[in-house]
Amino acid sequence: MTRQMTMVGFMQAGNVTVYSGSWRYPSADLGFLTMDYYQHIARTLEAGRFDCVFFDDRLAMPGVYGNSVAEAVRYGARPIKLDLTAVLGGIIGATDRIGVGATYSTTYYDPFHVARTFATLDHLSGGRAAWNVVTSVNDSEAQNFGLESHLDHDERYDRAHEFLGAVAALWDSWEDDALVLDRESGEFADPAKVHEVNHEGKYFSVRGPLTVPRTPQGRPAILQAGSSGRGREFAAQWADMIFTADPGLPVAQQHYKDQRERIAATGRDPDSVKILPMAYAVVGETQAIAEEKERLFLDAYVHPVASLTLLSEVMNYDFAKHDLDDPVTEEMMAASGGIRGLAEGVRRHLDREVTVRDLAAHRATLLQGPRFVGTPDRVADQMQEWVESDGCDGFVLAATHLPGAFEEFVRMVVPILQARGLMRTDYEGRTLRDHLGIERPARSR
Repeated sequence: MTRQMTMVGFMQAGNVTVYSGSWRYPSADLGFLTMDYYQHIARTLEAGRFDCVFFDDRLAMPGVYGNSVAEAVRYGARPIKLDLTAVLGGIIGATDRIGVGATYSTTYYDPFHVARTFATLDHLSGGRAAWNVVTSVNDSEAQNFGLESHLDHDERYDRAHEFLGAVAALWDSWEDDALVLDRESGEFADPAKVHEVNHEGKYFSVRGPLTVPRTPQGRPAILQAGSSGRGREFAAQWADMIFTADPGLPVAQQHYKDQRERIAATGRDPDSVKILPMAYAVVGETQAIAEEKERLFLDAYVHPVASLTLLSEVMNYDFAKHDLDDPVTEEMMAASGGIRGLAEGVRRHLDREVTVRDLAAHRATLLQGPRFVGTPDRVADQMQEWVESDGCDGFVLAATHLPGAFEEFVRMVVPILQARGLMRTDYEGRTLRDHLGIERPARSR
């Protein structure tokens, strides 16, 4: 029996996609400050019967590189990040079925705020909301919230565990049948079915109850990315969708096996969690056309400083103090675990020692996850291989440029995947949990 893949569209509410040169592509729509732009992309993905569109976010301009935002602004390296609540509200009004997700940090927000935001989105969308949980990783964000530096890795995850527990308790503070709405008697809701949370922990004190009744999904779906041991443990406990960045199928298969074992160890059913690597699809009417598109993306549109500006932000390390041709040293890798992992991946890919320029090229040239290049049939073949060989349950599809990359994929590849039984031809349910095939959770209180 063919297993349908989960498909999520990966977005930024700003001037670029994950690919920092996307705004320079000749056919790219630069209407990223208008609601029409986001509504059009969401309708395109809904026409392709995607499960969800979700938005990544950062709470600062990239400012680690050279201790300045100048190069981020100069080269368009994600200097713009719109408020996601407003963007998702516009998408909800323009679509009917596709799930809508946003990134919110457990480091710089509070549980009550996040619980209310996503409960509201879930109600207004008819049960389509998802929260992408992040712990935030760099000093630029910390400095926008009155701190000098970000929390260390383990403390961020300790805080995140408590944060999720408090949010879940708030979402469950109303029983499903608490609303009475009896006009004749005047009883609006049953107070015996609306509960204080009274959470007292190391990081948070939350009385509750939430000011939003229990939602159509019971709880909005949770999406989380984390490749470290703590990150994988956190995802195993909480996530409904796990976002990965495995560049090749053998690595993805090992990650898939490890993550499912961790999920099972928590007492959860591994089949209830979707493991989804970020991927790019570069599609052409012929193989030669697709490869020429790929060449343009790799060589023509990204500036190395833009790439290093983003890399500095992700790694929380200032690459401005190095020349492009400096080798990546043990000292650099010791300064950031992320640099070590990235450098080792690039070394395997290039089969030689790695320079700062190589890291910039790696970040710029779409090597973070699988890149499927070719005719529609060839792209579908590659995606099918990943899913059917236990590399993943589907994909978080990023775009080389917008809206064209998603339009081409929906027009050329989706019909082939549908014909093979790998994607739905229509939505059967109304909620995001329906699309994912996962149960509505019972209240935990």
